[in-house]
Amino acid sequence: MSEELKEQRSNNFIENIIEEDLAAGFPTNALRFRFPPEPNGYLHLGHASSICLNFGLGLRYNAPVNLRFDDTNPSKEEQEYVDAIRRDVAWLGFHWDKECYASDYFQELYDWAVMLIKKGKAYVDKQSSEEIAAQKGTPTTAGTESPYRNTPIDENLALFEQMKNGAFENGTYVLRAKIDMASPNMLMRDPIIYRIMNASHHRTGNQWHIYPMYDWAHGESDYLEQISHSLCTLEFLPHRELYDWFLDQVIPNPAPPKGQGGTRPKQREFARRNLSHTIVSKRKLLQLVTEKHVAGWDDPRMPTISGLRRRGYTPESIRKFADTIGIAKRENLIDVSLLEFCVREDLNKKANRVMAVLDPIKIVITNYPEGQEEWLDAENNPEVTPMTFRKVPFGRELYIERDDFREEADKKYFRLKLGGEVRLKNAYIIKAESVVKDTEGNLIEIHCTYDPESKSGSGTEASMRKVKGTLHWVSVAHALKAEVRLYDRLFTIPEPDRQEDSFLNYLNPNSLKVVTAYIEPSLQTATIGETVQFQRLGYFSVDPESTPEKQVFNKTVGLKDTWEKIKNEE
Repeated sequence: MSEELKEQRSNNFIENIIEEDLAAGFPTNALRFRFPPEPNGYLHLGHASSICLNFGLGLRYNAPVNLRFDDTNPSKEEQEYVDAIRRDVAWLGFHWDKECYASDYFQELYDWAVMLIKKGKAYVDKQSSEEIAAQKGTPTTAGTESPYRNTPIDENLALFEQMKNGAFENGTYVLRAKIDMASPNMLMRDPIIYRIMNASHHRTGNQWHIYPMYDWAHGESDYLEQISHSLCTLEFLPHRELYDWFLDQVIPNPAPPKGQGGTRPKQREFARRNLSHTIVSKRKLLQLVTEKHVAGWDDPRMPTISGLRRRGYTPESIRKFADTIGIAKRENLIDVSLLEFCVREDLNKKANRVMAVLDPIKIVITNYPEGQEEWLDAENNPEVTPMTFRKVPFGRELYIERDDFREEADKKYFRLKLGGEVRLKNAYIIKAESVVKDTEGNLIEIHCTYDPESKSGSGTEASMRKVKGTLHWVSVAHALKAEVRLYDRLFTIPEPDRQEDSFLNYLNPNSLKVVTAYIEPSLQTATIGETVQFQRLGYFSVDPESTPEKQVFNKTVGLKDTWEKIKNEE
């Protein structure tokens, strides 16, 4: 990024740290970043912010960014998640320099663990996890040393090799670092660095029977990849001391020059940005999936990148959202309406305007010749230059929205009412003359007349006449049926994750409503993932389940923030 572009906005505190390092002599060509997801679920909006931060720094400083999978727990990790993560990062518009895995370094991590044992800085412990936890003490009282803390080095080496070779059952032994059981930072009280897991790994198969803990693998992987700045969320701040202690054990002294294999990674932390009316805990998102509260990880109600993509969100809108909320040192709650604003603003520039009716009532234009049809010009998107048009069919019988008609209404109601006039978008001015009801009194048809001289764009005096209401419509004879899925917020309260009872108690029972709609025939050729604006209704995207025989549209976002209106009314 040029100096001129850098100066167009203020640096965030992470960029200030990097600028200070560069000013102190750190070589620019030694900058390297990474995005390190664990492949135990799909990425969500919180990950999107981290992706934009790390890859954004790569673009700003023309530095490489690795995509590294922290795959150290085979019991929860799957190739499906790896593939989904790759797909999501690429869809957001970012390109990684190297695709790496913590499992690439299992041998180096094991060899370094052996080195720690030989130095007397690690030991094998055969206590249960409950016994080890009890010995950790409290934040204000020191821990108690394990009875195995001073096991002879040779015995530790032999046990650790047996652990590696699969000689023991899960949970029988762990390898612990020997640090300080009285440390005020409880993470430094002889943390576990290896545990036995007789499970098949998605990349290494059954080669290993022991797997490194995250704290051991993460910093060492950073060092092996020569990452200059290891950026984590704020909950890892207490881990920084342990991160540095582990690096102290493996980096040679003196270290090679920076940029020549001697770059020491620097961990720095930024705050999570929580989003209202949703959750971003992978464990709880998995619970929503496994208990079938949603249709899968890519359900359009989910805060996953896959779910947002399926719903019709654009990469640009998510990047804009991440840039708008920025990077901070303190956690705060971001209203989901900001995310909706970002996609609404982006789609306004891109999405073609089309007509669809979600809750139809038929109107019959009694003075329009039976059997006659017209194909009228309709603009695709007034925000795009040059303006383009398509043809929409018009006839004697049309569908309009049921809510767009009232038999009686006051002067503030500007849609169709008996004796009142409205303009049909791109067509004519009509007047409601009478209604037809069934034997139970339910409205089934509205009979109208039209002004033949009022055709939009015809230049006649009648076409210039002003009426206050304009309605969208579709021709009954030409309309296509489509399934439309109307999505709303998944939870009824802003912070379902912070309640004393289960977050599941706050699921929105109206988060999905499925209706049969009538759409204009131009949408017959709409492709999967294409997003359009149903005029006066909102933005809708073609779902992957859509077929030429049965089209399916997902509501991305409404044209207005209806929740803000509800809040104001309350």
